[in-house]
Amino acid sequence: MEEKSFQELYAEESAKENKLGKTATGKIISITKQGEIFVDIGYKADGIIPKKEYSNEEEVNPADQWKVGDTITADVLKQNDGLGNVLLSYRRYKNRESKKILEKNIKENKIFEAEVIEAGEKGLVVKLEDTRVFIPLSLSCVPRGEEPKKYLREMVKFRIVEYIPKEKRVIGSIKSVQEEEKQVKQKEFWENAEIGKKYKGTVVALSSYGAFVDLGGGQGLLHVSEISWVRNTKPEEILKQGQEIEVTIIEIDRENKRVKLSYGEKGPNPWNQVDSKYRVGDIVTVKVNKIMNFGVFVELEPGIEGLIHISQICIKKIAKPEEELTVGQHVHAKIIDLDKENQRIELSMKEIEGTSEEYKEEMK
Repeated sequence: MEEKSFQELYAEESAKENKLGKTATGKIISITKQGEIFVDIGYKADGIIPKKEYSNEEEVNPADQWKVGDTITADVLKQNDGLGNVLLSYRRYKNRESKKILEKNIKENKIFEAEVIEAGEKGLVVKLEDTRVFIPLSLSCVPRGEEPKKYLREMVKFRIVEYIPKEKRVIGSIKSVQEEEKQVKQKEFWENAEIGKKYKGTVVALSSYGAFVDLGGGQGLLHVSEISWVRNTKPEEILKQGQEIEVTIIEIDRENKRVKLSYGEKGPNPWNQVDSKYRVGDIVTVKVNKIMNFGVFVELEPGIEGLIHISQICIKKIAKPEEELTVGQHVHAKIIDLDKENQRIELSMKEIEGTSEEYKEEMK
């Protein structure tokens, strides 16, 4: 082959030089121990990415992410770094490309997921590659009174709700994502809720009249009467906040978004077996649960209560039940009426022979 003339060689090199634009793409030739990357960019000189131009973070080692033969793209800083190499910056190229992707995702209202790297009284900080995102406490969904540092190293989902790159102001919101997820769960819940359906729920609040249970998209009321068969039971005696329980829907009000529940561990209704356990004429030991002007309510067993009318407490006439009885006292009484269907039992103490001081001593 004929040797190329000086003019031809010069023209080829000039063409190569003209092809070198703002960025260059080539194959990695070597990665030095110092973290420098040499790249064959198809130019008259190799490209070099110094360690400081590789990443914003000094501790990052290029050898952990790249190997010889990989293709890499970088910004061209100088066509000659003074040592005959083309000076490149992967850091600048990556920052610019990351910013484009970030802005595109923000425009599309994308949900991001990242690790919390800082947490304090004002809020949380996460990082999307080289972009720091601040999530104010008011948008973090950190419960009031809870220590934000508890969320360090936790993965969180969020949206970017404010983006001003010139001021390096990037604000995220976990609240936005959680509210959307909540709406989706609520829609799904009300579309599928039906009487008789069982759920595993979490007790979120207790009151004197029952417990509120989170069903994962809806909240239901578990009335105190559905927690225990024992009258006057306090919900907190059976359940505690945060407890997971199995419940069944017994009533639905879709218009007002209300659900009433029953509790599986309440057990079978003791009144179902009352006629096989008790009969009129039986003498039973009962406990005084509540004193009223007209008589006292007594417990035969948990869930089964009866009434001793004031006229049936003793032979002598009394003005108030308190003259003879106190709450918590155990007494003998005779069943004089039993109505299973209406769940009523009437008892009498005066019909028992020996309702006297002799009996009181026995019950102590």
